[in-house]
Amino acid sequence: MQVTETKSDGLKREFQVVLPAAELESRLATELDGIKGKVQLKGFRPGKVPVAHLRKVYGRSVMADVVQNAINEANQKIVEDNKLKLALEPQVQMPEDKDAIEKALDAKADLAFKIALEVMPSFDLVDLSDVSLTKLVVTPSDEEINATIERMAAANRPFTDRPEGQYAETGDRVIIDFTGRIDGTPFEGGSGEDVSLELGSNTFIPGFEDQLLGARVGDVRLVQVTFPEAYGAEHLAGKAAEFDVTMKGIQYPGQLTIDDELAKTFGMDSLDALKDAVRSTMGREYEAASRQKLKKGLLDALDSRYSFELPPSLVHQEFAAVWAQVEQDLKNRGKTFEDEDTTEEKARAEYRRIAERRVRLGLVLAQAGESADIKVSDDEVNQALIARIRQFPGQEQQVWDFYRKTPQALAELRAPLFEEKVVDHVLGQVKLVEEPVSKETLFADEDEAEAGTKGGTAQAEPAEAAPAGESYPA
Repeated sequence: MQVTETKSDGLKREFQVVLPAAELESRLATELDGIKGKVQLKGFRPGKVPVAHLRKVYGRSVMADVVQNAINEANQKIVEDNKLKLALEPQVQMPEDKDAIEKALDAKADLAFKIALEVMPSFDLVDLSDVSLTKLVVTPSDEEINATIERMAAANRPFTDRPEGQYAETGDRVIIDFTGRIDGTPFEGGSGEDVSLELGSNTFIPGFEDQLLGARVGDVRLVQVTFPEAYGAEHLAGKAAEFDVTMKGIQYPGQLTIDDELAKTFGMDSLDALKDAVRSTMGREYEAASRQKLKKGLLDALDSRYSFELPPSLVHQEFAAVWAQVEQDLKNRGKTFEDEDTTEEKARAEYRRIAERRVRLGLVLAQAGESADIKVSDDEVNQALIARIRQFPGQEQQVWDFYRKTPQALAELRAPLFEEKVVDHVLGQVKLVEEPVSKETLFADEDEAEAGTKGGTAQAEPAEAAPAGESYPA
C-alpha cells in the first residue's frame, strides 16, 4: 500500500492511496484461504474446495471486503503516521472509471483512490487569570416567600357552590362552555366545555371575564373581545371575536387560611417547614438563573480570547442545524425575514457567525476538558438518564430501552454533563465577584433587550417553538 499526501490546505488534507494489483491478489488469496475450511459447497468435502473455485464463487464479495479493509487500514495509517486529530470521518473518493475498478476487483490492475480529511485546529489554551466575571446573587426575601405561600394557599382554597339565583362576583370560580367566532366563522381552538375560570384572574383575553360578572347559572352571554396585538397565535392577534358563553356553575371562595394545616396539605409538618421548602426551591431557581448568566459571560470572554481556523464541515453542520430551526420558527409564526426587519442574506450571515462561535467555543471547551482530564462517569450518565425517564410517566421502560439501544442518544446525555464540568473547571481560573441584585435584575433578558435595540430575527439565536394546545380565550 502506497500512501502519498497530495494536498495540505489549512485544515484540509488529501491523500492518494494505491493498492498494487499484486497486493490485491495476495490479500484476496489470504482471505479465500481463510474461508476455505468454513464454506460448504455441494460436491466438495469440507476444506477441500479448490481456491480457484472459491474465487469464482466468492471472489467479488471477498474482494469487496479486501478493499474496505484496505480503506480502513489506510485511514488508520494516515492518522497515526501524521499524528492527526480528525474533525469528521474521512471521505473516500473511488475512481470514476468503472473499467479501472472492475480490473482492480479482479486483481488485474492497481486500485488508486483518494482520502480527504479535515483535521482539528491546533491552538494553545490561554491564561484567564486576568478575566473578571460577576456572579449575580439573589437571596429570597421573606416578602417573596410569604407572597408565594399566599398564591399556593389561594390555588388550594376551597370553593362552594353559590345558592341558586345568586350572581357571579369577582373572585368566584365559574364553570363555562363557550364557542367563539371571528367574522361569524368558528375558529380552531375557540371553543371549550366545562372550563373552569376564576373571575378577576385575568387569565383569559382582556375583557372576557368582566363580561361574565353578574351572570347566573343557566345564563347565556355574548362576550365581545379583541385579541391583543402581541397574542401568541399570530393568525388571531389583533382580531375582534365574539363568544357565546353558557354559565354552568358558580362557586364562591372559602376563607384563605395560612397555617400549619395548610402546610400539611403540601406534605410539610408545619408552616415554618413549608417556608423553608419554598425558600430552598426559590434559591435553586435563582442559582440556576445566575449560573446561566455567569456561563454566558464566561463564553463571551472565551470567544474574545480565541481566534483560529475552524473545520469548514463542522461549521456547515452547525449552521445547517441552526438555520433549519430559524426557518421552522418563521414558518410556525407565519413571518418572513422582511417582517423581522432584515433580509435572508443578512440573517444567513448573522447565523453563520453564531454557528462559528458555537463551533469555536465547543473546540475550546473540549480541549480544556481534555487537558484537565475531565471525565463523565457511567453513574453520572445513569443519573441523567433516570431524570430523563421521569419526564415520561407510564413510558419508563420504552424510554430506558431507547437510550440503551441508541448510543447517540446516550452521548447527547453525556455531552451537557461534560460541558458543565468543564465550565466549572474554567470558572476556577477566573476572578469571580459576587454582586447582590434584585430578582428583576437577575431575570432581565439581556439578549432580548439587545435584540430589541437592533431589530430583526438575526439578532438572537433561534427560540424554541411555542407550546401547542393553547386555549384561545386564555
